[in-house]
Amino acid sequence: MAILSQSIMRKGYGQFCPVAKAAEVVGDRWALLVLREMLYGNRYFNDISRGVPLMSRALLSQRLKELEKMGVVISHEKETGQGYEYLLTPAGEALRPIVEAMGVWAQQWGSEQIAPEDLDDALLMWGMRRRVNLEAVPSQKLVLQFDFQGLTKTRKTQRSWWLVIEGGEVDVCQKNPGFEVDVLISADLSAFTHVWMGYTPLKLALQQETICLEGDRNLVRQVPAWLYLNGEWRYGMGIDHSAMQLMQANHKHIAAECNEISGS
Repeated sequence: MAILSQSIMRKGYGQFCPVAKAAEVVGDRWALLVLREMLYGNRYFNDISRGVPLMSRALLSQRLKELEKMGVVISHEKETGQGYEYLLTPAGEALRPIVEAMGVWAQQWGSEQIAPEDLDDALLMWGMRRRVNLEAVPSQKLVLQFDFQGLTKTRKTQRSWWLVIEGGEVDVCQKNPGFEVDVLISADLSAFTHVWMGYTPLKLALQQETICLEGDRNLVRQVPAWLYLNGEWRYGMGIDHSAMQLMQANHKHIAAECNEISGS
């Protein structure tokens, strides 16, 4: 199936170059982030929307329709309830290494500082939900409460969230689910985001008390492994490990070449 057709092209670059043609598919604002959410496995409109909270629902609907016309997304009505299920076509799935490589590039070459306007507790919780290390989590129901301070996008200065882990499923709650809390995590939002993304060591944040863990001592010790807070998974947004290794190898190779040139 051809991905592009002249009839649906809106803003072409007027070039036959393959890079230009690919940019016509994914170059629109938000398109790559919508694809990112679908590559994570989100298939329903509300789930995709939670991953792009600053994107209006009207624009999300428009982007999904455009991606469908371009042959990278297909939709059909839900088997139960109202709305549609959105799935990637083989052409859409083939974009996975491209999206992952862009994330790896940003980790290797972009700034490792997150600006205050980039902070988003809802996006952070949604990201943690899909990256919990379920293999390390005990079989019992676990309830983690997060009390974040230092919010910048709203008038509120702090907000609480709950992560409920049970039977291999992870739920995020913005309202108290009413279960006994096993571990309370109090943290500055910026500090916790930097730790989760692997930019700041957890040990340093604990020493500076920008992150505090309270609860059963045995469970508290395990929290970093559950949430990848010890740097095991630096690419917290779900970057493929093999792509990461390739980019790191290329980074070292390029650095070595630059050193040779500067020394000649």
